[in-house]
Order: sequence, then C-alpha cells, then structure tokens
Amino acid sequence: MRTITSIKNAKNSEKLVMITAYDALFASLFDEKVDMILVGDSLNNSFNGQKDTNSADLKMMIYHTKAVLRGAKNTLVVTDMPFASYTDEKTALKNASKVYQQTDTHALKIEGGKERAHIVKALSDNSMAVVGHIGLMPQFARSWGGFKVRGKDKEDAQRLIDDARAIEDAGAFCIVLEGTKEEAAKAVTEAVKIPVIGIGAGRYTDGQVLVWSDMLGFFEQFKPKFVKRYLNGAELVKKAVEEYASDVKSGKFPDDEFIY
Repeated sequence: MRTITSIKNAKNSEKLVMITAYDALFASLFDEKVDMILVGDSLNNSFNGQKDTNSADLKMMIYHTKAVLRGAKNTLVVTDMPFASYTDEKTALKNASKVYQQTDTHALKIEGGKERAHIVKALSDNSMAVVGHIGLMPQFARSWGGFKVRGKDKEDAQRLIDDARAIEDAGAFCIVLEGTKEEAAKAVTEAVKIPVIGIGAGRYTDGQVLVWSDMLGFFEQFKPKFVKRYLNGAELVKKAVEEYASDVKSGKFPDDEFIY
C-alpha cells in the first residue's frame, strides 16, 4: 500500500495515478490498481445531479469516505474538504478533525493557494496529512464567473508557482493542479519538491487524476477536453438494461438456468 512518504518519494522517479471513487463497489474495483483514490466533491455533480460542487457538505463527504474505505483496503484514500468547511483555522480544524475521527481517511484535500496556506499549516501542524489543490478550483467557480483555464500568461503562471510553494511550505505532501496550460504546469511541477498531480494540466506533472465516471464514459452530460474515455460505460449499461427489459417482457428471462 502507498504511504504519504512513498507518495512524496515518487517525485522525479515515477508517475503517480489517482482516480476518484464514491462507493465501496467501485473503490474495490480500483483498489491496488492506482496509487491514490480521491473521494472528490465532484460526486455532487455526477451522482447528486447538482450544477457544481458547492452544495456538497461534510456529512456527505464522511458518508462516501466510509464507503470508499470499505472497498479500498490497500490504496491511499484522500477526502475532499467541502465548500465552506475550512473558511478559517478554527472551522477547518473542527471539521477536519471530525472527518479524521469518523473515518480512516489517510489525507484531506484543500482548495486554494497562498490565501489558504495558513489553513494547510493548521491542519498539518495538528497531525493531518494534506493535499493542496490549485489552478482551476471548482469551489471558486461562482466567484470567478465560471471554469477558467489558468496559466495563460507569465504573470498567472508565476502566481501558480507562488501558490504551490506556499502550499508546500505549509506542509502539504502533494498538490493537485487542475485546468492549467501545459507549460505553466511544467513550471509549477519543477518549482516544488512534492508531487504535482495534474488534471487537465498536460504531460509534465508528476501524475494524473481523472473522475472515474468521466474516464469510463458513464457521465454523458459533458466531456471536458482533457478527459480520455477508456470505456463507453453509459452505452454498455443502456444496452444491457434494454436486453434485460426485452427478456423480461418476452418471457425469455428467467428460464430453467435461473430457477430454483
């Protein structure tokens, strides 16, 4: 099983693989095949039908983290801290401690750069492992007026580098970098000594993360440019359900093979 130390030591030596999971069933399928599983607040979009991640709450994240941990016995699990659960150090410590006490999660993920470094430090100083998240940050989308690609100019690329260094200095062992131009992502990755996991950040990060329902083709409403579909999941499921319904209506199922 991966540990915090082995994740940090992977920097400049091997590519890291992260995928999301939200339940025990899929977590068990991903277990040991990836380095890290992220219980992402993205579940609020793909499984709760919401337009963004901001209405995900602590109770929801704890519930899904417990489920994932029942399925992923041998993979490092990271839990997203939901929107408004870490607005200040006191609130962050209270809510993060609740996640740590009520689940066996290995780490917590916090969105934000320099402005959230003090939150990362507060959690790290209190024995909690933290993954940072910079670049395009879904929890910031409303205030930014949508989902905007980062690192399009030198000034923004430098801001991302400053954010990454601040998060590293605050004690994070890993950083997720989302929706960032490839050259800027490369500069960020080279600027810090901890692994940078990209999502829509090009080839030069220390690893990659994808939302499983995007990567396996179950979520059909929207496909981000950076997602490669490794399975036409929705199409396969629909075809199977149609065949099942046809068999039931025609009386073909159940036949002798499936009768006690």
